[in-house]
Amino acid sequence: MSLVGIIANPAAGKDIRRIVAQGRFVPNHEKVNTLKRALSGLDAAGVERVLFMPDSGSLGLGALEGEALSLEAGFVEMPIFHEEADTSRAAGAMREAGASCIVTLGGDGTNRAVAKQCGDIPLMPLSTGTNNVFPMMLEGTVAGLAAGVVATGLADVERSVSRHTRLEVFFDGELKDIALVDIAVSTERFVGARAIWDMATVYELFLTRAEPTSIGLSAIGAQLRMTLADEPVGLYVRLGEGAGEVMAAVAPGLVRTVGVSEWRAVEAGGSGVSVDLRPATIALDGERAFSLPAASKVEVRLGLNGPRVIDPARALALAAGKAPPSRAGPAG
Repeated sequence: MSLVGIIANPAAGKDIRRIVAQGRFVPNHEKVNTLKRALSGLDAAGVERVLFMPDSGSLGLGALEGEALSLEAGFVEMPIFHEEADTSRAAGAMREAGASCIVTLGGDGTNRAVAKQCGDIPLMPLSTGTNNVFPMMLEGTVAGLAAGVVATGLADVERSVSRHTRLEVFFDGELKDIALVDIAVSTERFVGARAIWDMATVYELFLTRAEPTSIGLSAIGAQLRMTLADEPVGLYVRLGEGAGEVMAAVAPGLVRTVGVSEWRAVEAGGSGVSVDLRPATIALDGERAFSLPAASKVEVRLGLNGPRVIDPARALALAAGKAPPSRAGPAG
């Protein structure tokens, strides 16, 4: 039975960047509408079952309300604690249930949490808001179709997905956490409001990807060296005076000129780069996550074992001309 997991974050698209910048606020009813369209695509592609993460905004229940679908729908049986770990546990449960694909609706942080537990399950990440790099700004129906043709085998999985790199933070040789797009070392002493938007507080950056159309911290790296997510190369950038200045869209509606002290390409799988600034906090994919202990050796490495991500255009092109399996429609 073809099974697709769906993880939708009701908190995505609502952080402080809606106040300090021009980030788009995405209400829950718009997320429900997007999920409804994704379900239509999954159903049309012949997916037999979907498994939702339960959420405090009842996004999954709202998406199913009033829909006449051929596929079966259920929810992961798990308690909700309104924390990032909920998302990771849901992804792990979907992996154990045999999901062929996971559709995510959220931002960089949501997908980072999913990537911790999804294993090799391909992701179809849909963006919520305007400050994301990892998920795609893609119409929900098309995303559902792309995920569906991969899940049902209408598109060859290996030719439809690419493996992304990831950033890894180590404390005294032990893996502390990961990021999918960027890690920022901040001069702020405390996590606070979490979101990084003030460039005056950013000391150095580590990037998996830096593309000209990116927004956020990776937009800074894009002015130095274009780097794609599936390249075995990342970037290290130290901000300050010395190597020049770049102009970048560091947040929605915020274009800033940023000084660069030094930068270089970093090979995946190589030795780590030490983080020596103290006191400091580490931000993972745009959000401060933890303070750095004074006595610990902290380093960042670029790993090759990031999540597998569907290329929707490639998947749909591969599936062109292949009809989904015939199936009786809903009773009515």
